[in-house]
Amino acid sequence: MAAAMLAAPSQASQATGTKRPCEEMSTSAGSDAAEVELGPKPEKAYKSSEFLNSKGARMIRMMCELQQPGTVLEEHGVDNVIMFFGSARAKPRAQYEQAVRDAEAKAAADPSDTRAQGALARLQKQAFLIPMFDVVQELAKMTTEWSMRRAAQGKVAYSVGTGGGPGMMEAANKGAMLAGGKSIGFGISLPFEDHLNPYVTPDLAFEFHYFFTRKFWMSYKCMGLVVAPGGLGTCDELFEVITLMQTGKIRRSLPVILIGKQFWKSAINWDFFVQTGMISDEDANQLIFADTAQEAFDALVAGVTALECTPVASKKKAKA
Repeated sequence: MAAAMLAAPSQASQATGTKRPCEEMSTSAGSDAAEVELGPKPEKAYKSSEFLNSKGARMIRMMCELQQPGTVLEEHGVDNVIMFFGSARAKPRAQYEQAVRDAEAKAAADPSDTRAQGALARLQKQAFLIPMFDVVQELAKMTTEWSMRRAAQGKVAYSVGTGGGPGMMEAANKGAMLAGGKSIGFGISLPFEDHLNPYVTPDLAFEFHYFFTRKFWMSYKCMGLVVAPGGLGTCDELFEVITLMQTGKIRRSLPVILIGKQFWKSAINWDFFVQTGMISDEDANQLIFADTAQEAFDALVAGVTALECTPVASKKKAKA
């Protein structure tokens, strides 16, 4: 009878679905039963590096690259950017001359090394970039100083932005730094560039994996464009922005300053584009060619301040 009475609570608790007290478990099953094994504690999906770097999480990574830069720029009060594009191969005079000496020594050491001979010949062709490197650096410095004066007066400020790499990008970031200002670096992971240039403001340094997300942020807050001589990447970035304006995706007529009149008019026959009806006179006339920092600065400031008084154009309607 007593044994039945002791068993009754256990049967009742099982019937009602409640847990048995630890004392009861110890009495009925021994001391070992009191040590209940814990179940697994899996890692949260958003903390799993293995998952976030997997093929299945590609869209999440894309969204991170679209969202995170905007959050950082907002936190630092960056609303308007003057983008500087140009060749990553450009060098200041001292670096260029040292690079030529190194290339000459390598070519002389083995005259049969066609790769070394070609590298030297290519480097020698790039001497024309030296003065343009200086122009870009000085222009970025002048632009930053102008923006800082405006900010002190409570006016709209503008930040220098680049692709974060070497060459003309480094020149622009350095110019902003010499003026005592901050600048942005929209970097991208490349096999031959494993870090941003040292003049990018650390808090405004970004590294993208996807080119399209990088291009989005290069253009989203862009209020003016300065393009120094460059190759395929520079031309790609230039045509991206002017195409967005042509199609109304950027609904402002941004000032586009091309540094190096001879280079840009020789590299691309803009007049022939117009003559063949491929672009309009308006498309061609939006391009401003300059050879000096002062010339480029005057055109840039005129274009940017004009935008401040110009309402954003309405969206273009699709043709029926």
